[in-house]
Amino acid sequence: MALEVYWYDFVCFGIVGVSLFGALWVIWRREGASARFEDTTLYESLLVTRPDSEVFVSALPRGHVSTSQLWTSCWKGLHPGWLLAIRFLSFLALAGFLTWDIVEWDASIFIYYTEWTFTLVMVYFALGTIVSAYGWWLSANKPPSENGTRAESVTRDVEEDNGIANTYRQKGINGTIKLQSHYAQEEIQHRAGFWGYLMLIAFQTCAGAVVLTDIVFWCVILPFLSNAHLGLNTLMCCMHTLNAAFLLLDTSLNSLPFPWFRLSYFVLWSCIYVIFQWVIHALGFPWWPYPFLELNTPWAPLWYFCMAVVHIPCYGIFALIIKAKYSLLPKWFPNAFVRPI
Repeated sequence: MALEVYWYDFVCFGIVGVSLFGALWVIWRREGASARFEDTTLYESLLVTRPDSEVFVSALPRGHVSTSQLWTSCWKGLHPGWLLAIRFLSFLALAGFLTWDIVEWDASIFIYYTEWTFTLVMVYFALGTIVSAYGWWLSANKPPSENGTRAESVTRDVEEDNGIANTYRQKGINGTIKLQSHYAQEEIQHRAGFWGYLMLIAFQTCAGAVVLTDIVFWCVILPFLSNAHLGLNTLMCCMHTLNAAFLLLDTSLNSLPFPWFRLSYFVLWSCIYVIFQWVIHALGFPWWPYPFLELNTPWAPLWYFCMAVVHIPCYGIFALIIKAKYSLLPKWFPNAFVRPI
C-alpha cells in the first residue's frame, strides 16, 4: 500500500468516522422519525374552525413538503415556467463549464472536491428541471379556477389559510386543524415523492458544499496554496462563482425549505469524498489535491478537525440566507411574496 499510516492518522480516521456515523444517525432519526406519528409533536397545518366552532385535527408530520413547493415560486404571479426555464438554463450553463473543465484537464479533474460539488449542483438543477416540467404539465392539465390557474388558486388558498392561522396565533390558540381550502388541503397533504426528496437533499447538500468550496478556494487556496491546477484563470473563476450564483438565483425564486438537520447530508458528502481520497492513495495515487488532506504530517488531526467544524458555519451561512428570505421579504413585499406553509 502506498499510504503510510502513522499514529496521528488514526485521530484523523476517528474524526471522519465520528462525523460519518453521526451524520447517518441524525439522518436515521430525523428522516425515519418523520414517518412515525408518535414522534411528530408539531405539525405543519393551520388553525381553522368549522361553522359550528368545533376544532378538528388533520395532522401532518414535521418537515412535510408538498409537491407544489418543488416547482412553484415564492413570488405571487410568477409563472412556474420561469422557474423551469431558470433551472434548465442553469443546468446547461453548468454542464458547459464542467465539459470545458474536463476537456482542459481530462477526467482526472474529478479528484477535486470542486468538481464533485459542481456536479452535485448540476444534478440538482437537472432534477429541478424534471420536477418543474412535471409540475407545470400537471398544472396545465388541471381545470383552471374561476380567477386563474390551479397553481394561482393554491397560492390564494395558502395565503388565506396563513392569514387565518396568524389570527389564531395572535389570540394564543394552539393546536392543529384541517385546512380550510380544498385545493390547499389537496396540495399540502400530497407529500413529495422519492424524486422530490432527492431534489431537496441535493439542494440542501450542495448549498453547504458550494459555500465550503468557494470560501476555501478564495480565502485559503488562492492566497496561500495556488499552483498550476489551483491557480486563478477564467475557468477556475467561473467554477467558483457560477455555482453559487445560479444556486442563489434559484433560492430567490423557489419555495424549498432548509431544515438544519440536513446538514448531515452535507457532512456525509464530505466524508465520502475524504474516504475516496484515502482509498485512491492507499492504491498508489501519488499526490494530494489539497495539502490540508495530507496524512503524513503531525498537523493532520488539527486540519481534519478544523475542516469538520467548518461545515457548521458553511451550512449556517446558507441557512441564514434562507431565514432572511422568509423573514424580510414578506415584510418588504407583503403583496408579492408568498410564504410557503
